[in-house]
Amino acid sequence: MERPIKVMVIDDSALVRQTLKDIISSDSQLEVISTAADPYIAANKIRHNIPDVITLDIEMPRMDGLTFLKTLMIQCPLPVVIISSLTQEGSRMALRALDLGAVEVVAKSEIRATKAHLEESKIRITDAIKAAYMAPVRRLALNRPSREEKPFIKSVRPSTNETSDSIIAIGASTGGTEALRYILKDVPANNVGIVVTQHMPAGFTRSFAEQLNSLCEVTVKEASDGDHIMRGHVYIAPGGKHMEIYRNGTMFFVRVRDGELVNRHRPSVDVLFNSVAKHAGMNALGVIMTGMGRDGAEGLLAMKAAGAKTIAQDEASSVVFGMPREAIKLGAADLVLSLTEISERIKKYT
Repeated sequence: MERPIKVMVIDDSALVRQTLKDIISSDSQLEVISTAADPYIAANKIRHNIPDVITLDIEMPRMDGLTFLKTLMIQCPLPVVIISSLTQEGSRMALRALDLGAVEVVAKSEIRATKAHLEESKIRITDAIKAAYMAPVRRLALNRPSREEKPFIKSVRPSTNETSDSIIAIGASTGGTEALRYILKDVPANNVGIVVTQHMPAGFTRSFAEQLNSLCEVTVKEASDGDHIMRGHVYIAPGGKHMEIYRNGTMFFVRVRDGELVNRHRPSVDVLFNSVAKHAGMNALGVIMTGMGRDGAEGLLAMKAAGAKTIAQDEASSVVFGMPREAIKLGAADLVLSLTEISERIKKYT
């Protein structure tokens, strides 16, 4: 039997540390080897016993989580799962943490040991740790410039009333935030409508969509129930909600709804892809990208069976080659392409 993944928990709240320890330790593949109330204590413990994965709070006394993360990624890079609040500032800092090399984000609200929510909390937290363990660690250069880009000066847009008669559906998980930034920043303003399910907690997708909107020529927004899918627009599934598309006459619309976890996720890529297969058929392009697990594989196969073009990201350009691999194994992908090649296909799809 392989040894458990060694985890360090860093949080200034004793209650949060204990709750996280209990949730993580309930999975036989994980072992909490130490906890720390702040980064200074953590740094000392790391010198004596290096963990495989760290869970890190952002707002802490003496040294905040972002400062510690940046130092860690320069001096001793390790996989990090960020634990963040759902406030606007918490979401912004969590996205900054992903830029600095963190792999996954978990909302503090998901750390719940109550009977009604324990199983979902366990799934979200333990899956995030396992995904982080599988991902390559990115070392920061000592003088690495900030990744924050100046807001894109958007060009004159096509008519906002122009319906998208075709749809691009994208699904991603671990590593997907960076991959989506790479793909969407070059998509032209008159591109067909794009719907995206990125595994992300509730409260973070709005900040992520706003960040993308500032960088892209297309309009990017967190999807709302009833949104009319238009050309030059990208709709991100809200964290904690499933997103589907449906057709009314010649127009496509977004449905956002509650529901049980599907393939351990809400939003689920399979939920989106299955709806695209049903309502868009051959008028769609499906893309499954980096992420752990198999969410989206069956849905991509349904899209292919309905006549859609389908693409899976290749292993070399994936942070975690789980979801694309499962889709490829099912025969769901017409093409297996690098991130650069996927970007070119999306820009050319009309």
